[in-house]
Amino acid sequence: MLARFKPLMAAAVVAMTMGAGQAFAEQYPARPIHVIVATSPGGVSDVLIRSLGEELRKKWGQPLVIENRPGGNFHIAAKACAQAAPDGYTLCVLPAEPLTYNQFLFKNIGFDPDHDLSPITNLFFITQVMAINASLGVNDLSSLAALCKKKPKTLSYSAPGLAQALFVENFNKNEGCDMVRVPFRGGADALNGLLSGTTPVVFLGLGNLLGQIKAGKATPLVVDSEMRSPLLPNTKTLREIGYKGDMTRSYFALMAPAHTPAPIIKQIFDEIGRIYESSGFVDKNLVQRGLESALENPPEFASFLKKDRMASGRIVKASGLVAQ
Repeated sequence: MLARFKPLMAAAVVAMTMGAGQAFAEQYPARPIHVIVATSPGGVSDVLIRSLGEELRKKWGQPLVIENRPGGNFHIAAKACAQAAPDGYTLCVLPAEPLTYNQFLFKNIGFDPDHDLSPITNLFFITQVMAINASLGVNDLSSLAALCKKKPKTLSYSAPGLAQALFVENFNKNEGCDMVRVPFRGGADALNGLLSGTTPVVFLGLGNLLGQIKAGKATPLVVDSEMRSPLLPNTKTLREIGYKGDMTRSYFALMAPAHTPAPIIKQIFDEIGRIYESSGFVDKNLVQRGLESALENPPEFASFLKKDRMASGRIVKASGLVAQ
């Protein structure tokens, strides 16, 4: 007899939990929302979440309180988010690395990206551009390959992203080139290397390069986006030139601690969607900065993350890197 009632009791508990979550969502937010950002103030993700925060404050009457927690290969911010209370009052803005790559590059990152965080949405992709110092005098990859072979052991490149670096290494192998990868701390250092000519080939975010491209100091060769950038309509994508290898993108996601009520997550996503659809927001805050709108609802984004983790694992394996 008791066994017959167990399913009914379980169903009742689930219904009560869902009802409580829905009631909570109807009152949300009742106080300021803490947002942990994995980068320093002034970065593209920091600027965007502050712009979103101002629009959300107009709707909700509550501010987003931004806490920048850079460093530690982005583990510091991700771990803090994973350990926060799942009540909807802690959110985090994280790049792809702690959500996908880092679990293959480090033996212990201190959290499980698949189980300790709840996806809300992908805020944007960063369009990455392979570009050269204009003084090299080439306009496409074929010309770059010819120059490499004409002047062996003279060219170097910078590519902060592992997928982009793997593309250049495949280019080296397929074209018989010998460009050497030079590590830099960030986009600003890599840009200085490009302009000085010490590292004349880069694969960087469009936002870093757009001014130099417009000034004629840098020449774009290819972009990693699925479609051509409206800011570089004449520059082909990797897929257009026939590249079939794994190509993960650079992006920033809005996440929450695991077990944050689903109605809260949906409410946040729905409101951000309305902001993105409003007149001028995406063009001003994304397109003009070399970013691409990438909004997906929570289930869609969760599915994207699973696929991206698999591709990241393959790229790390192909690169020969071993977890440290």
